[in-house]
Amino acid sequence: MPPKGGGKKKAAAAAGDSGAWTPHIPTLGEQLSYLHSPRPFKNPHYTKNVNRRAKNLKAVLSQERERERLERERKRLEREQRAENGEDAMDVDDEDADALTSYAAIEAPPSFMPQRHYCDITGLEAPYTDPATGLRYHDKSVYELIKGLSIGASKDYLAARGVNPIVK
Repeated sequence: MPPKGGGKKKAAAAAGDSGAWTPHIPTLGEQLSYLHSPRPFKNPHYTKNVNRRAKNLKAVLSQERERERLERERKRLEREQRAENGEDAMDVDDEDADALTSYAAIEAPPSFMPQRHYCDITGLEAPYTDPATGLRYHDKSVYELIKGLSIGASKDYLAARGVNPIVK
């Protein structure tokens, strides 16, 4: 059973609509939408490779190590062949074949940021230093503990950090 009054309005609208067509007026949301604007950053011919499998970090690192090992082996064989053929074994381009730069082996320059200090008791960041013992501490509850430490215990904490334990 149709809802009450539903058919009367449709019939009246159809009767009043005697072939006159009104154009669709876009709403504000449709006017501001970027849905139909061109996207120059997308490749229109791109198709996703469904056979591609994501690799975990362990697999990536092992493949990188294997690739480095094969590269070292190849360079070693080239050196041996040059030595057998009587060519000069000391090549300028072949400085150090075993020292390949990789993600795991690259050395970084020193940081410009100041070194962080950590609490000798808790291991948390330590913005404070006890002037009497030189121990670093996180907050006042740790400071209360430090004040109750003996001189020998303070020296042990400083020695664990690698500081010459001079207690005043």
